[in-house]
Amino acid sequence: MPETDGDDLSDLPPSAKLVFKVLEYDGPLTQKGIVEESMLSARTVRYALERLEDVGVVEEDVYFADARQNLYEIDLTDCDGDCEAAASAD
Repeated sequence: MPETDGDDLSDLPPSAKLVFKVLEYDGPLTQKGIVEESMLSARTVRYALERLEDVGVVEEDVYFADARQNLYEIDLTDCDGDCEAAASAD
């Protein structure tokens, strides 16, 4: 069980919230694209994506242009509807 079980977006670190906003504004991106847009380090983006996946607001998919990379996008189907409100409140 992930230790973030039960958390929502408002409980995540600022880096995870920034990654969420970058994905919200720019759509599906690779990790490299998120690093470029957010100006965070690759390690910080990896950690933020891991936390966002644990909470269930980000979905990882195969990037067909380069199968070595993953494409990340917001997935609010598992969210109770308060994820966007929590992200905009901070």
